[in-house]
Amino acid sequence: MLIPFRRVLLTAIRKHNCRLFSDSNITSSTRKGLVLGVYEKQLDNDGVHFTEAAAAFDRTVSGKLSEMLSISGPPLKKGKSRIFYGLHQDFPSVVVVGLGKSGTGVCGNENWDNCKESIRAAVSVGCRQLQDLEVAHVEVDTCGDGQSAAEGAVLGLFEYDELKSKKKVRVTTQPHGSSVDSAWKKGVLYGNGQNLARQLMEAPANHITPTVFANTIEQKLLPFAHKVTVYKRPQSWIESEQMGAFLSVSKGSEEPPIFLELHYKGTSDSAQPPLVLVGKGITFDSGGISLKPSSGMDAMRADMGGAATVCSAIVTAAALNLPINIIGLAPLCENMPSGKANKPGDVVRAKNGKTIQVDNTDAEGRLILADALCYAHSFKPRAIINAATLTGAMDVALGSAATGAFTNSDWLWERLHKASIVTGDRVWRMPLFQHYTRQITDSALADLNNVGKYSRSGGACTAAAFLREFVTADHWAHLDIAGVMSNKDEVPYLRKGMSGRPTRTLVEFAAGLASEP
Repeated sequence: MLIPFRRVLLTAIRKHNCRLFSDSNITSSTRKGLVLGVYEKQLDNDGVHFTEAAAAFDRTVSGKLSEMLSISGPPLKKGKSRIFYGLHQDFPSVVVVGLGKSGTGVCGNENWDNCKESIRAAVSVGCRQLQDLEVAHVEVDTCGDGQSAAEGAVLGLFEYDELKSKKKVRVTTQPHGSSVDSAWKKGVLYGNGQNLARQLMEAPANHITPTVFANTIEQKLLPFAHKVTVYKRPQSWIESEQMGAFLSVSKGSEEPPIFLELHYKGTSDSAQPPLVLVGKGITFDSGGISLKPSSGMDAMRADMGGAATVCSAIVTAAALNLPINIIGLAPLCENMPSGKANKPGDVVRAKNGKTIQVDNTDAEGRLILADALCYAHSFKPRAIINAATLTGAMDVALGSAATGAFTNSDWLWERLHKASIVTGDRVWRMPLFQHYTRQITDSALADLNNVGKYSRSGGACTAAAFLREFVTADHWAHLDIAGVMSNKDEVPYLRKGMSGRPTRTLVEFAAGLASEP
């Protein structure tokens, strides 16, 4: 059966003058590619169900695309692609990507919008396929949702190769068949925001120290200097604020700590209480004296993922000109073993006066967040959200499917959950029972213990209960992002590596809050 099929395919190629390979005289800088979408057939005898843009392209090539697609193999499934050459003189390479069933929307079981996720995944596959062919400029079928298509393109093409001699071709993208509209621009900004977080998380720890991290964010915010103020608080300021828990972690490293403080003023109404975002900023976590195993320790360069996502969200909010006031707080330091480092059993005092018995120096993130959360209350915030790669237990509980969300506010949870459905970067509510609080307040030497009484049980929940001891605000949420820190192949529109999640969800949440009266 193979021989007749190949003959049919080759006959069609010759009939339509289709070239299997692009001309050798076309350089990567001048090559143009096109990504088009196709839906699954509703019935077996249905014809090819193209998107509006793909159908228009098919008409311009006198039906060549639909004919080639029909004879080149079985119908395209969701997330799969097929490439054709020589169909159109302006686009030597055309990739058709499967979008799945048309007309899908929010799925209650999956807690996301199936249509948006399918577009992101499909567009990313097509763009990456053309990038592998060194096509430098790609036009993208928006598939009816410009923002999702732009996000798929921008997120799918990102790869951290700054320190490699051989780099992938840099691809520029634009919507096909229409001008760059507000939806596409918004998607590009959302994607760039998450990519900034990915870049910070992926970079080696000797390249992203606390000082370099703060300088990088400051540089990214320079175009918005008229509405953003950056404070890089030195150790002397941290000492004056009596942030003893934060200082107890930073003292083990030769790198000086920085308390990064960002003020984005999106509205002239100074009376509007700000949204405060707090991010854990451990730029490398060795575990301290409670040293981590060497296997996989290199990934702890991304233990500042909370700070990376929070700061990147504020950069994106500024680029979007969101009409909301946001304050970002990121305690930045390393957690290293040395003669000055915390020792198991040490007792330290947090900014609010509570004492903490440090039984595990590898549970350091909650110590630096404790002081940052105390400081956050000084701004009389509308809400406080902290993000942190806090516990391996969160990865065990949810894996990479969703960020674990612990909150004392139904109001806040509803808005976070709604935002995550739109972005596809999901959050899932976790318990804040007194059951867990009792485990961290049962300490032999201090008010609190930095690990739960039953260390192998409910670790993510006891960590959240610990943080709650430093919160008096009515609307607070703790996002444990340890499980979503990296991506292997779970999210199809992200390459393997650090994920930058949940940056887009934080941005979408802030945008939603800004639109409320």
